[in-house]
Amino acid sequence: MMKQWIYIGLLVPFLSWSQGDLGKGIQLFEQARYEEARPYFNAIVKEDPDNAKAIVYLGDIAAHQQQWDEAISCYQKLKVRYPKNAEYYYKYGGAMAMKAKSVSKFKALGMIDDIEEAFLTAAKLNPKHIESRWALIIFYLEIPGILGGSEKKAQRYSDELMAISPVDGYLSKGHIAEYFKRYSEAEKYFIKAVAIGQSKVTYQRLADLYKNKMKMPEKAKQTLDLYQKKKT
Repeated sequence: MMKQWIYIGLLVPFLSWSQGDLGKGIQLFEQARYEEARPYFNAIVKEDPDNAKAIVYLGDIAAHQQQWDEAISCYQKLKVRYPKNAEYYYKYGGAMAMKAKSVSKFKALGMIDDIEEAFLTAAKLNPKHIESRWALIIFYLEIPGILGGSEKKAQRYSDELMAISPVDGYLSKGHIAEYFKRYSEAEKYFIKAVAIGQSKVTYQRLADLYKNKMKMPEKAKQTLDLYQKKKT
């Protein structure tokens, strides 16, 4: 019994040190001080290679710094170790998608299936995972039809978003309409998103449509002014 307490006593300082490192690393990360945060997470992973929190923060740091290979490596480890976690698949797919945009079209072509599978898996694992459905919408809009892209597929995940979060549903339908230059239709959806959400994002999306696509700068200003009035 005494020996057991000795072991626990030896372990406590290490556990406290690890938790302190994690907290300090997270604090620096949230301040966007990524290079200062990285050593704290690296130290934790060195002692505990399976520490998911530290690994995901290392992946997020790499992603913020556009170090896509490193981010992919971190998220890949996590999705292999935790195959039921939707967020890890989503992050892996996102990092892959961003890397695909930075390489040649030939290399990007070979990554499309992995990207799609990661996002689809995330959406399947978590029926309420908003980010993976947004990712699928953008994915199916941006890849050519010959490779599987289509508005019909994008609309399917927009419909799923509508059931999970009406604000995201209307924003996504507005995004799809805007992508295909159906600006009046997009305006209607964004107005509905504003009515429900009343958030900066919804007002900004509508204002951007007015300013950049519909060439109505005065209406864009009125939209943002309305948001500022609601804040006060």
